[in-house]
Formats: sequence, C-alpha cells, structure tokens
Amino acid sequence: MRAIVGLWRWRHNPLRRGTDLLESWVALAALALILVAAPVVGVVTTELTRDALLASVREQHEARHPVVGTVVRKLSAPPLDPDPETSSARDAHSRVLARWTGPDGAERSGVVAPDLDAPAPGAHFRLWTDERGRVVGRPLDTATANTHAVLAGFGAASAGVGLIEGTRRFVLWRIAQGRYARWDQAWGRAGPDWGRTGAGS
Repeated sequence: MRAIVGLWRWRHNPLRRGTDLLESWVALAALALILVAAPVVGVVTTELTRDALLASVREQHEARHPVVGTVVRKLSAPPLDPDPETSSARDAHSRVLARWTGPDGAERSGVVAPDLDAPAPGAHFRLWTDERGRVVGRPLDTATANTHAVLAGFGAASAGVGLIEGTRRFVLWRIAQGRYARWDQAWGRAGPDWGRTGAGS
C-alpha cells in the first residue's frame, strides 16, 4: 500500500528525485509479485508434490502387504539412550520376537516393535511386509500425502515471499549506496568553499 501511496505522492512533486520514484516502483513490483507470483508458486508446488506423493502412495500400497503377526515372546528392552537427539521412535515400543505368514505363504519370524501397549505371548498385531515377507514400514496414506503436499506448497510460497522481499531490500540498499556516493561527490565539490564567506566568488 505504501508503494501505491508513494507513487501517487511523488508523481508531480518538484522535490522528487529519480531514486524516489524508482524506490516506489520497486516496492510496487515486489508487492505485485508477493500477491500474485508467490501464491502461484505455492499452488504449483502443492500440485506437483501431491502428484508425486500420491504416485508413491500407490506404489507402496502395491508393494507392501498387511499381515497378522503373533507375539512369540517379549524381549528385554534395549538400554536407554540418554541423548534425546539420537533416541528413535522405536525405543518407545516394546520389542518382541514374532512370527507371521508372508504374502508368498512362507512362515517368517523376527524381532519387531509392535504397536501394542502390553505385548504378551499369543497377542496378534498388524505389520507390513514386502512380497518376500520381510518387515517394512507402513505405507504412506493419502491424508498424510496431502498434508505433506500442502506444507511443501506453503514452504515454497513462503520462500518465494522471502526471496522477493530480500531482492527488494537489496535493490533499495543499492539505490541508497548510489545516493550516498552522489552526496559524497557533491560534498567533495562543495567542501573547499563550505563555511567561507565569499569564497569562490
């Protein structure tokens, strides 16, 4: 808004310098880009990210299969990691020795971290495996993919706004530096005569 007011105010002002008008035009261009380009970048990024993530969702759901695991026995808990930066989410779950039947019909067993509050022998839980029955992570779901896409779009739009504002500030800084350099030159020319009555006449 200040850019529009500035352009209107400096339109016919006899004290207007070329740099004043340039500053107003730069501010107006930045405002237009923030209002138009940044949302477009955000929407395009959201759509492209959503398409890629939904394709990944489809691939993961084709390659990963839910099976029912059975707890054989609970394993002793791993030693606690005192560093919260290196501790992982799996430390929050009990580890068990479990068995399951893979999609290929073969019996499998291994150490897993089921999503059970109190795993006891014989308890059933769901886990995901690949075609060969090896345990894999839960596939990405559509809602999570959409959320990630929206966050990516918001991040891209925010980055665009930051880039535009950074560019605007840099251009204004360069304009100010040029203005100061011209002032220094003018003072350099006027300096020898400054303060001396009748000097140079």
